Amino acid sequence: MKDAVAGELAAAYHSAIVDRVRSNDYQYSAGRITIHLAREFGFCYGVDRAVDYAYQARRRFPGRNVFLTGEIIHNPHVNDQLRAADIRFLSDPGERWDTLGPNDVVILPAFGVTVGDMSRLVNQGCTLVDTTCGSVLNVWKNVVRYAQDGFTAIIHGKVHHEETRATASQALKYPRGRYLVVLDRAEAGIVCEFIRKGGDSATFLARFGDVTSPGFDPEPDLVRVGCANQTTMLMTESLEIGEMFRKAMTDRYGEGGLAAHFRAFDTICSATQERQDAVIALLDEHPLDLMLVVGGYNSSNTCNLARLCAERVRTFHIAEPDCLVSSSEIRYRPVGAPSTGKVLESAQLGWLPSSGTLTVGLTAGASTPNNIVGQVIDRLERFA
Repeated sequence: MKDAVAGELAAAYHSAIVDRVRSNDYQYSAGRITIHLAREFGFCYGVDRAVDYAYQARRRFPGRNVFLTGEIIHNPHVNDQLRAADIRFLSDPGERWDTLGPNDVVILPAFGVTVGDMSRLVNQGCTLVDTTCGSVLNVWKNVVRYAQDGFTAIIHGKVHHEETRATASQALKYPRGRYLVVLDRAEAGIVCEFIRKGGDSATFLARFGDVTSPGFDPEPDLVRVGCANQTTMLMTESLEIGEMFRKAMTDRYGEGGLAAHFRAFDTICSATQERQDAVIALLDEHPLDLMLVVGGYNSSNTCNLARLCAERVRTFHIAEPDCLVSSSEIRYRPVGAPSTGKVLESAQLGWLPSSGTLTVGLTAGASTPNNIVGQVIDRLERFA
């Protein structure tokens, strides 16, 4: 059904202005403003495929109920477009899983679903359209291997994120499978110290009990570990955390014992890495007055792009063009805001200098369509 929905997708998400900026060496100038667009931004292959499959599914099964288990990607504009196409979200109020049956079509999002949810949908006889990203599937394969071999999966991720929950569930396919989720270097450091020196298990579980597999016991379950990550995390941080665990295991068991106690592999999504590399290159190449990062506030890869930018230049993470309220007011997600719960926007006046030349950097998370990026460019041009 790909050709059948191509026109609909282009009408919903294409941007002529983005095409022009790309063809002009990723630069756009108008009046006193110059915009530099990162060379890799917006929809990645996995997201593009997931959205495409959702539109195809709606066309392929006319007259049947079509559901998504939750947001297909973390972008409010895209999810609202799918709702408008009569695709129902099981995460929305009033929707129920227990009434699903053989006449229902259920789309699995790019993040994947847990092993338990997959089994439930299969047992209820639903027709499944699986859009799980290949990069996520690659992580799952390795986590399953850890479980088969009795290694605990140390997952660098956000425990409430759909992808991390789905990845963690893969570790439970085998009786010896265990997992522990660490959010950042600070949490990884605590676990590494326990590996080196041991400690009180009750104290450890009081700190990490909510992010471990059922029945987790740090004494035996941290003897052999393998590193994995949520694919949209900050690449440099995931690699550093992997190195922290390698060093902790070396300190505890020596170089000769490392292979028996530690495994690691690079599970950073190539698209995530490309977007992070591209924004670093943009910051290196151009002196900027400010940086705009466009994407859903619950989009992990977008939040990490904003973190990278904020280390170098004044940065605003905006969800949509309407966040650019006027040339004097902007609404945005503060960089580093908590990743759980509802993110409250902040507002700032005087965000855009009222006179003089202005150089703005622009990028977008992997779940942000081109039409949203184009609307941001158009609004910046009108303001300046």
